[in-house]
Amino acid sequence: MLVIEEVGSDNLYLQYDVYHQARMDGELTATFRRLRDRIAHVQVADNPGRNEPGTGEINYRFMFDMFDHEGYAGWIGCEYKPAAGTSAGLGWAAAYLDRK
Repeated sequence: MLVIEEVGSDNLYLQYDVYHQARMDGELTATFRRLRDRIAHVQVADNPGRNEPGTGEINYRFMFDMFDHEGYAGWIGCEYKPAAGTSAGLGWAAAYLDRK
C-alpha cells in the first residue's frame, strides 16, 4: 500500500520524476501507467548525467508520446543540468512543442 493511500486525502498526488525512476527501477512506462491516476506532475532529465532530454539513454520521444496516449495533460517540469549551457540546453524542447 502506498503512503498516499494510507493518508486518504483527495488532494494528495505524486510527482513522477522520470530521471529518478530510471535510476531506481527503470520500467518507466509500466510505473507511469500503474500510478497514472495519482500523478499530477511529471519532471524530466536524462539518465545518466541528469542532463537535458536527448543526451542519455531515455527515449523521450517515446515517453512524451506515451504521456499523450495515457491522457496526461498536466505540467512537465525540467530539472536537469544543461550539458552545454542554458541556451543550448533548451534546444531539445523545440522538437516537442506545438506537436499535434
